[in-house]
Amino acid sequence: MKNNILEIIGENAIKAKHAIHNSNNELKNKIISNIAKNIKDNYDYILQENQIDLNNARSNNLSAPLIDRLTLNPDRLDAIVGAIYKVINLDDPSYKVLDEWEGDNNGLLIQKISVPIGVLGMIYEARPNVTVDASILSIKSGNAIILRSGSSCLHSSVAFVKIIQQAISECGVDPNIVQIIPSNDREIVNQMLTMDNVIDLIIPRGGKSLCSLIKNNSKIPTLQHLDGNCHTYIHKKANLEKALSVIKNAKLRRVSICGATESLVIDKDIAKEFIPKIVELLFIDNQCLIYGDQDSVNIDNRIELAKPEDWGMEYLDKKISIKIVNDYNEAINWINKYSSHHTDSIITDDQIAKDKFLKEIDSAIVMHNTSTQFADGEQFAMGAEIGIATGKLHARGPIGVNQLNSFKYCVTSDYKSRK
Repeated sequence: MKNNILEIIGENAIKAKHAIHNSNNELKNKIISNIAKNIKDNYDYILQENQIDLNNARSNNLSAPLIDRLTLNPDRLDAIVGAIYKVINLDDPSYKVLDEWEGDNNGLLIQKISVPIGVLGMIYEARPNVTVDASILSIKSGNAIILRSGSSCLHSSVAFVKIIQQAISECGVDPNIVQIIPSNDREIVNQMLTMDNVIDLIIPRGGKSLCSLIKNNSKIPTLQHLDGNCHTYIHKKANLEKALSVIKNAKLRRVSICGATESLVIDKDIAKEFIPKIVELLFIDNQCLIYGDQDSVNIDNRIELAKPEDWGMEYLDKKISIKIVNDYNEAINWINKYSSHHTDSIITDDQIAKDKFLKEIDSAIVMHNTSTQFADGEQFAMGAEIGIATGKLHARGPIGVNQLNSFKYCVTSDYKSRK
């Protein structure tokens, strides 16, 4: 039965991908606009299905941050619809001439042309909004997509896909350009990872265990999205009052997202002055638990001594670690060692420290005087994102429509033969 489901979905995706490959930007935008309208018209249905997921989550004792990720409400649905309209306004990424040159005295005209990847496979956890983001970005970039939602948001995700497919059909296009696997059987994931005759790229979005499972078992190229152990480094020449504001936002705006700061690194020259202010802001005012090295604990005993695993931890909760360093060289080495290479930020007014940090931190996104919570494709004016890639091949950082295209070389000559 499992294989039959996947075989049918795979056959449908192969047939449908040509419909979206060959669609022009006007038709793509018509489809996307209709999806936005249909979602807007079906808030009650979506929230009803989302409530089933929330009830199950509470019955299964999921954590508060995970329940927050699962939760939909009218404001969040409005934000989803708003992101859809931003994608409409983006340029069509497909079939653009990216570069053009002549061959080496051989009469060839060579063009590098952007093309859709083909069929995408999206595997994600506890994020119903990803269903919409992934679908819209796939359509805009000319790809078909097979979605495998986490069991905790399956009802919400299936509801979104029903609405999306209906909107696609109303535009006269094969609705199977977007499909979802209607099962929470975990074995489905393993089987999906063997479908290299159908799926051209697997995109995981979830915790470390999911991403590791996919990395270790996939026969299909994978766009790596690892956990978000994001650092904020407070250099000795930072404006400390402004730094406090950035830290509060970076940690607490939404603790459950991968761009939340999980680790603070602080220069020893300002530690005695600054750490008590951090404790007051995060621990006293906002009930955020703080784990630190021995030097931090010596400064403020309200900080708990960190365990070795704390330095690489993605808490996704009101928890944070603190490490005191001698200077920016030690800070850079520490962050490169323990970061998940997602997003790391320096707070400083010193140009030399800023330049060195931005150059030497080996992460997909490196920031200066900026909250790590800005690590988001929509905030990067990319309309929306399908995830943050932490690998180094094909694409890195927020994955939007341009990153969902590959390229090919088109070569033209006047009946040339090679000597």
